[in-house]
Amino acid sequence: MNGILIYTNKEARRNRFSVDKFTKNLPVTLVDERYRGPADFVINRTNDYRIAEYYENKGIRVFNPSGLSKIANDKQACYEFMQEHGVSILPVNYQGVPAVKKLINGHGGREVTMIHTPEPFEKNYVYQMPCDTPGKDLRVWVIGKKIIASILRESKTDFRSNYCLGGSAEVYHLSNDEKALVHQIINLVESDYIGIDFLFHNGSLVFNEMEDTVGARMVYDKTDIDILTLYCDYIKKELNL
Repeated sequence: MNGILIYTNKEARRNRFSVDKFTKNLPVTLVDERYRGPADFVINRTNDYRIAEYYENKGIRVFNPSGLSKIANDKQACYEFMQEHGVSILPVNYQGVPAVKKLINGHGGREVTMIHTPEPFEKNYVYQMPCDTPGKDLRVWVIGKKIIASILRESKTDFRSNYCLGGSAEVYHLSNDEKALVHQIINLVESDYIGIDFLFHNGSLVFNEMEDTVGARMVYDKTDIDILTLYCDYIKKELNL
């Protein structure tokens, strides 16, 4: 059985560590997003659900599935979905100020700004009420239905706490109620390897975002968990390799 690992060329260069983990542990060949050739299975690391759909329509197993990729990479749709299913979010289509303005398909804290003057809603952006604890959030990594790690991120200088933007990070131990919230979310979607981000508001976790092509740098920096090898082991089990 031979699979393909799909990255854009830019992301493959930036994520060489991850590429090496996948190709060492699995029978996969690295290809870019233009590839439409044969494959027995697909690891889609592009955030493009259409690639997953293409292979799923051929009956080929894709990690993550297209349904997850589609909702995780459209913040507006993701917020509406979570709200419809009883998961607490901070209000969107928010007309007050200050407000957090986010590009619908942005990642890594890029294209996220805090606006302090009312403005007409701009297409392809989400306008959301800010939390009462800016500069602090929580990421939880999940493989299948299992919580693997959770790390608290904080910034003293920015309302965005992203590690790649210079925020600090430390291991966080979820309470039973917080674990229940994570499981509530992961039971709503079919996923293989994702990150779920939470904000802190009124002393509780509030869903913020779901990461389809979630990175692993913080897990390797702050824990002894080899999360990408665990993900490869999960893929082997799913495929009976």
